[in-house]
Amino acid sequence: MTKYKGFIGTYTKKSSKGVYEIELDTEKEALTVKGVAAEMQSPTYVNMDADQEYLYTVAPGGMASYKVGDSLSLLAHANEKDGSPCHVSVSPDGQYAASATYLDGTIALYNRDKETGKVTEQLSVVQHEGNGPNEERQDAAHAHYSGFSPDGKYIVAVDLGTDEIISYSYQSGELKHASTFNAEPGAGPRHLVFHPEKPLAYVMTELSNEVLVLAYDSENGSFRQLQAIPAIPGDFKENSQGSAIHITSDGKFVYAGNRGHNSIAVYAADENSGELTHIEYVETEGNWPRDFSLDPSETYVVAANQESDSLVLFKRDAESGRLTATGVKVEVPEPVCVKFISN
Repeated sequence: MTKYKGFIGTYTKKSSKGVYEIELDTEKEALTVKGVAAEMQSPTYVNMDADQEYLYTVAPGGMASYKVGDSLSLLAHANEKDGSPCHVSVSPDGQYAASATYLDGTIALYNRDKETGKVTEQLSVVQHEGNGPNEERQDAAHAHYSGFSPDGKYIVAVDLGTDEIISYSYQSGELKHASTFNAEPGAGPRHLVFHPEKPLAYVMTELSNEVLVLAYDSENGSFRQLQAIPAIPGDFKENSQGSAIHITSDGKFVYAGNRGHNSIAVYAADENSGELTHIEYVETEGNWPRDFSLDPSETYVVAANQESDSLVLFKRDAESGRLTATGVKVEVPEPVCVKFISN
């Protein structure tokens, strides 16, 4: 298979209409925008279930569920008690979904119907408390990520405002605190990705522009820091904010996005410890790369430049991990999230 379907989450502050569909042809090294897949107000984050049959987007006041086919079919709109989330995910067994709401600092758990794919009922919500030393960005709790641990035991919440990574058990249908990891004050952790094989996680910090390497204990959901490595050059003094973080399926390479420095930092992961060694910075050929994604073959990377309304295609070397610009760039208004379908 050489063609992969993808979906782009966007802001709709300007000309964007919602979720856009793209197609990557790896044989022809071509990226095509197919059009609007679903009209929605600022679906800034999109995610899928494990079988990739359903798409979930953040939506005004909650989360929207879609059936993936030749087009996206809206199934349901689940409402939050407060606010609109910035991150959504589905549990490995498909029974639950979770969301994080930045403005309110809350994490919510939903019931998911495995037969229909619908997410409708909010089962539990927790309110984060606290703040950080950065008065402008850390005035209160700001939950930015709510993902499920690969073992299916915990929802792991990343809070930029409180510098915390909090694990919750959820199998009873209620979010129960399991463990809290405290990052360095002012780090502003944003997103997290687990190693595909080892008990490790990698965290992108938005405010300190670092990648944290954490050891994960599945017994209690706790984390312990092994390493903190810069995501931008030490001599770069302009405004830059960490964005997305992704890892290859073999666990050998980690990629981290930088808005302001407008780059993707490339790292090699030690095969034993998982600790990172910096390889290179690659310019995203656009402004404010909020997200990027490896395609299912992991031969290409698509970067979403929010402020320059562009998707840029890079070729990836599987041996070295390095990225090379292909010269392929397409226009999508206000792109901020990239997800591919592998089947």
